[in-house]
Amino acid sequence: MNLKLRLTILSFLQFFVWGAWLITFANYWFGTKQWGGEEFGIVFMTLGISSIFMPALTGIIADRWMNAEKLYGLLHLGYAVTLFFLPMVDNPNTFFWIMLIAMIFYMPTISLSNSIAYYILKNNNYDVVKVFPPIRVWGTIGFIAAMWVTNLTGNKASANQFYIAGIFAVILAIYSFTLPACKPQNLIPKNASTAEKLGLNAFSLFGNAKMAMFFIFSMFLGAALQLTNMYGDVFLSDFGKKPEYADSFVVKYSTIIMSISQISETLFILAIPFFLKKFGIKKVMLISMFAWVLRFAFFAYGTPEGFGLTLIILSCIVYGMAFDFFNISGSLFVETTTDYKIRSSAQGLFMMMTNGFGAMIGSFVSGWLIAKFFTLENGDKMWHEIWLIFAAYALVIAILFGLFFRHKHNPAEVAEIKH
Repeated sequence: MNLKLRLTILSFLQFFVWGAWLITFANYWFGTKQWGGEEFGIVFMTLGISSIFMPALTGIIADRWMNAEKLYGLLHLGYAVTLFFLPMVDNPNTFFWIMLIAMIFYMPTISLSNSIAYYILKNNNYDVVKVFPPIRVWGTIGFIAAMWVTNLTGNKASANQFYIAGIFAVILAIYSFTLPACKPQNLIPKNASTAEKLGLNAFSLFGNAKMAMFFIFSMFLGAALQLTNMYGDVFLSDFGKKPEYADSFVVKYSTIIMSISQISETLFILAIPFFLKKFGIKKVMLISMFAWVLRFAFFAYGTPEGFGLTLIILSCIVYGMAFDFFNISGSLFVETTTDYKIRSSAQGLFMMMTNGFGAMIGSFVSGWLIAKFFTLENGDKMWHEIWLIFAAYALVIAILFGLFFRHKHNPAEVAEIKH
């Protein structure tokens, strides 16, 4: 089978097993289980908690001791097993711990899948900047497909969403063991320092002012990345509480509407090579940050009908630019500015700052703010104000990034990634 096709299947399944429950999880939590908002924020923190240490740890293991594709497969097997346990849980506290274990297995596979793709492509003389985005776009398609399967089978508020994800995670694990070997690249030299022996070389990147600034802003923007995944679908579903919107398409098929965001991703992923070479990482990330402002602001004024519906759709469209221009471009930036011996570890650091510290801060603070200040006595949420607060946060981060991140664009830097 063609190598690019094999990596395309890997990318598709990588995000299918996440998309089957991530967007619809809030409907299961608030609608079916009727658990609280603060607990929801804490459970969503599991994505961040696991991303603080697991991507960096698995990156070190892949760089030093174990084939990346084998480690990747074992992690997905563990993820599948824990997903099968979630439907059996009947209280939020136990749910937190089971979900934490699931995320400990899953979250590092995101950066590890990038490392596997980069390794295989470069070993076969492909131009990663040109070839990787069209492969990665199939991850987004997999995410969309999973969302549609969950919604159209009537499982957006059902525990079956976890079974769907778990079954495909087993398939992905088995498939990953058939991939070309991705051997460790950072063997331990005889005169290695303690940091080298422990595989902590990548942490030296924080000693570089530009990289440290990049990681810090990655953390702050990472706080915004999961907000619409946490609240987007339940926000649209909540319009069903108003009689004039109860039977609207937006309410009945909220997950389908949300999938427009991922459809948009497929277009913007393909545009990344052009934008990176034309404008450079700083401007591309600035575009991403201002797109986040629009994403939240459009939701703030959106409704299921008329001009409000147009705003919801526009919010979903700009999401593709907001998410991809940050995540994929950031990953490629790390790939082009770090030594090949520590690239898996460096990708793990990027993941740690965005989906780790960033997501954990965003999940906890948003859950606390919404429960404390933006939830009415009857349990309804003040969505207009919530989205405006999120938009203001993204705007502040964009302005500070523009002022303090220093990076001179060099088109040749991303023209070709070499060992």
